Amino acid sequence: MGHALADAGKLAGAMTLKMAVSDLPMGGGKSVIALPAPRNQIDAATWSRILGIHAENIDKLEGNYWTGPDVNTNSSDMDQLSRTTRYVFGRSVDKGGAGSSAHATALGVFEAMKATARRRGLGTLDGRTVLVQGLGAVGGDVVRLAAQAGARLLVADTDPQRLEAASLAGHTVVPAGEVLRTPCDLFAPCAMGGIIDFAAAASIPTLAVAGAANNILTDAAAGEVLRDRGVLCAPDFVANAGGAFHLVGREVLGWNEDYVVERTRGIGRTLDEVYSLSEERGITTEAAALMLARARLSPASTAAATSATPAAAAASPAAAAASPA
Repeated sequence: MGHALADAGKLAGAMTLKMAVSDLPMGGGKSVIALPAPRNQIDAATWSRILGIHAENIDKLEGNYWTGPDVNTNSSDMDQLSRTTRYVFGRSVDKGGAGSSAHATALGVFEAMKATARRRGLGTLDGRTVLVQGLGAVGGDVVRLAAQAGARLLVADTDPQRLEAASLAGHTVVPAGEVLRTPCDLFAPCAMGGIIDFAAAASIPTLAVAGAANNILTDAAAGEVLRDRGVLCAPDFVANAGGAFHLVGREVLGWNEDYVVERTRGIGRTLDEVYSLSEERGITTEAAALMLARARLSPASTAAATSATPAAAAASPAAAAASPA
């Protein structure tokens, strides 16, 4: 249980920074469900009971926290939660929600990959070797977008069916245990976070990192090592903000789909700001993104945004992450 609480705390912090750096008038929160077994080993009846308990807990917070789909949850799960609590983002469209945020997240990551490759001197993704770790709803879409851009795809996952489909599509499968030792131009972690620690940062054979996973770096020291080695790393809470634009934009701010896409494509411009600040100050990209987020969290910058937003909307799309604890 301690691991689940620690994970929830780190994810909530990342969500707060994501909302701030993206200029979304919300706070940040996350929820993590500590399951008795991996999600794919839990029967439907047990999962339904777990979601029911989760919904009751969310409802007790009376709108100070809203949840949404993330790792191992989807719009159908949000539909079930909404039977007990109304504090839910990402219900299916026919239930009145905005539907899955996976495509918007993937589009934002793709824009982050392009901006990072360009800034690192790689030019476009065309002909570049991109390693995508995690082929779920987001990672699978990242692979599709990168392939359309002409990238040579290396893929890794723990699901044999996903790997088989990727192989049939012409992509090269990399064993899960070899991800951090496989040379590539750009590494896109799209599974669980904490993938790059100090040791991995010192040896990972890539020129750039940009992915969908939350908390890609285990700590600031890993970011320093990457910077010293010339590996350009897109801060995850900037790169993966597309899902927040989709859910908060559609369900809270009343944006239409075209404007969600426009804001999501703007992730590349935000990263350009981050990279410029990093170069000017001689700091890591993570530190630069933190500076930008904290500046936008200042009382002067938040007063206007919060005045038009219900106080109860001090939450964010959140995860019901199915990690045993």
